[in-house]
Amino acid sequence: MTISPVPFVIAGLFLLVFLVSFGRDQRKLRNGFYLFFALVFLAMGVLFVVASVSGAAAAFLLFVGVALASLSILAVAVFLICNGITMLRREGRRPANLLSLLAGIAMAAFVPVNFLIGRIGWKPLWVTSSAVNSVLAYMSLLFICFLLYVFVYGRIRIRHAVDFIVVLGAGLLEGKRVSPLLASRLDRGHRVFDAETAKGRNPVLITSGGQGADEAIPEAEAMANYLTSNGVSQDNILLEQQSQTTWENLTYSKELMRTHQADYRCVIVTNNFHVLRAALLARKAKVNGHVIGSPTAWYFWPSATIREFIAIFLEHRTANITICVLIVALQVATAIW
Repeated sequence: MTISPVPFVIAGLFLLVFLVSFGRDQRKLRNGFYLFFALVFLAMGVLFVVASVSGAAAAFLLFVGVALASLSILAVAVFLICNGITMLRREGRRPANLLSLLAGIAMAAFVPVNFLIGRIGWKPLWVTSSAVNSVLAYMSLLFICFLLYVFVYGRIRIRHAVDFIVVLGAGLLEGKRVSPLLASRLDRGHRVFDAETAKGRNPVLITSGGQGADEAIPEAEAMANYLTSNGVSQDNILLEQQSQTTWENLTYSKELMRTHQADYRCVIVTNNFHVLRAALLARKAKVNGHVIGSPTAWYFWPSATIREFIAIFLEHRTANITICVLIVALQVATAIW
């Protein structure tokens, strides 16, 4: 049996495009798509190679892959439901804390609901279900690519000297105290500061965050107080006290850095679940810096990651909604014709 080189050629092309795009700017979401399709076509090529040696072996590998994917979906559904219950117990019954629970329930109900729709046999309901499933398939593809690149980007190391370390703010406890989530960011920023100082450099920490309606002081001030109480000199800290959103954190901090040094290079510190979206916004804001993450409590990560994906999806709402509408229109047209 002749082995087709087509899957490997396509995988190589996607890998080449990924490397070029990644080399130009690591803060591009499309990098995740290029890498995903490179891996998919590579897997297809390997399967074809195995099939050329033994069709039975290839069929077995395909079966194992499908079985593992099915079991993984079930395991993820159970995990998300348990995680959602934990979120509600530890973080309260806010809408944002329901995301992992709702996602888990939806995944667990997918097969039974579709089986029931098939048994009912009513065409309008079947067409609606088919359209919804196609949109969900599209969103699942986006989410997988998103997770893949979150994993890749989160492991990029700082390779250049930095002039500024920007720590993004978050809500304060009782309007004046640093929360554990924010403390995690500050501790990571402090570690980067110490590492740069140990190399003979003189970086400046920027605490970025304004004063919310329910806060007694600006977040930047509380953050600076936390750093000074942990041994950082006030002379090494600049405060950005105007921002209310991540976008403002980045744009106001950029102006502050440019005031002190026009050709600056920075590191931006946030929590690990927020790294990729912060990186995308930093690129859009033309901030010359790499984003790194600090640890987050395990139970908080799933809901926060889903929330970040939704935010990115909506930031590209025009393209995504257009594609979803086209998918639904195609399903309806196919059913009519």
